[in-house]
Amino acid sequence: MNTDITAHIPSEFDDNSKVWIYQSSRLFLMSEAFEMEDMLNNFVANWKSHGDTVKGFANLFFGQFIILMADETQSGVSGCSTDSSVRLIKEIEQKFNVDLFNRQNLAFILKDKIQLLPLPQLNYAVENNFINSDTLYFNNIVLTKKELLEKWIVPVKESWLSKKLSAKI
Repeated sequence: MNTDITAHIPSEFDDNSKVWIYQSSRLFLMSEAFEMEDMLNNFVANWKSHGDTVKGFANLFFGQFIILMADETQSGVSGCSTDSSVRLIKEIEQKFNVDLFNRQNLAFILKDKIQLLPLPQLNYAVENNFINSDTLYFNNIVLTKKELLEKWIVPVKESWLSKKLSAKI
């Protein structure tokens, strides 16, 4: 599985651009992805903050992760503009019957596929060698474009999970 997303992230956006990652509870169907692409493009084209246009980006990655990005070098993102993005994500949730706000599901790359694992099952997965320190993990808590490019898809040992699992890995 090719995990290099660099070519799909706008190079003209500042490294400190804000990033929000929403992980779906399932892979989107191709037809859903095309429909969602229109929703995301329409949102970004009309994204405003206190009347100013937000320099935004939105896309679906790996058929399962919606990434929103706002470059605040020209205009900042206010609470209202963040709320509008959350409304979009909730609309996508309802339209496609998925969960995009469950932070208890962790995503890993296992056998070249994205596999979700509920957080309470993490210890079991490690103890039974389904996941180890080199397993690639989607670190959805990244906050900036720079972090997205450098720290989104990382081995477990380079993520916050390493502290949680230090005795087991």
